[in-house]
Amino acid sequence: MKGCDHPGNTFIKLKFKTFGKLERKDYKMKITNVEVKKVEKEGSKLRGIANITLDNCLAIHNIRIIEGNKGLFVAMPSRKTEEGKYVDLVHPINSETREMFEEEIMAKYNEI
Repeated sequence: MKGCDHPGNTFIKLKFKTFGKLERKDYKMKITNVEVKKVEKEGSKLRGIANITLDNCLAIHNIRIIEGNKGLFVAMPSRKTEEGKYVDLVHPINSETREMFEEEIMAKYNEI
């Protein structure tokens, strides 16, 4: 994984082949970049769009910042199915990772 950073808070389990055998190593994932664009559209609950980079290796685009009944929240990228339901394309697997995303994105949103 040349060129990638691995310090951070969330563990990712990866397997590497070394000398013919499979080894398991743990790495901590880190958000290395956050970009936020505020959106001011009348009649819309959308307040911003965020893009994040993980370990300088993986980018996630179109994370929405939405005004809900209890305040702002982060909604992961999704698409609408033929049945009219929305399905996340990318999402955190655990609450620790979701909190890390929300904290970083909302800090950047509040900064601008």
